[in-house]
Amino acid sequence: MTPLKRTMDIVFSILLMVILFPVFAGLLIWLLRTQGRPLFYAAERMKSPTEGFRLWKFRTMTVADADSGVSGGDKISRITPVGARLRAKRLDEIPQLWNILKGDISFVGPRPPLRSYVTRFPKTYDAVLKSKPGVTGLATLTFHRHETELLSRSATPAETDEIYCRVCIPKKAKLDLIYQKNQSICYDFLLVFQTIGELFSRTPRSKGAQKKG
Repeated sequence: MTPLKRTMDIVFSILLMVILFPVFAGLLIWLLRTQGRPLFYAAERMKSPTEGFRLWKFRTMTVADADSGVSGGDKISRITPVGARLRAKRLDEIPQLWNILKGDISFVGPRPPLRSYVTRFPKTYDAVLKSKPGVTGLATLTFHRHETELLSRSATPAETDEIYCRVCIPKKAKLDLIYQKNQSICYDFLLVFQTIGELFSRTPRSKGAQKKG
């Protein structure tokens, strides 16, 4: 990461924390009243092939004793009504401004992977994680909707894992490496503006629609 990109991450994360504080506080109260504690979900993700960190989100699912792997059709029933609305506009990711400020992730870059996938696909992630992970990026914009559709068809964690490893990881890695090759501040701004535009066009989907995929 260049010093300029890091400086911009710090400046804009602080600015957004100030601007979005009323939204953040309102969401906390809403979550507390509608689905109770815990308000946040934190899970390990990787910012390099060897370094992990805790990625923060608002909780959007019912609590499970054992929860691992990416979200697929096997987890759809656990998404709360409030959680579905937060996910539709990616409001559940507001707490990641703290991760950006700390330097765990950037605004733009590959999505930070689970340690298990980094361990299973070391060559792929050695290349992908040469870029600082981000909240949004080329792979997120280009492939996220299709990835959601693919994974929604799985009925078990094993099926979700198989689809994710066979289709999603290679496809996203290819896109992440295209971003890496062309990365610039102007390109980052373009991807951020495209992300904002996509969020305004999204609408919450019912669980039934999600299951259909």
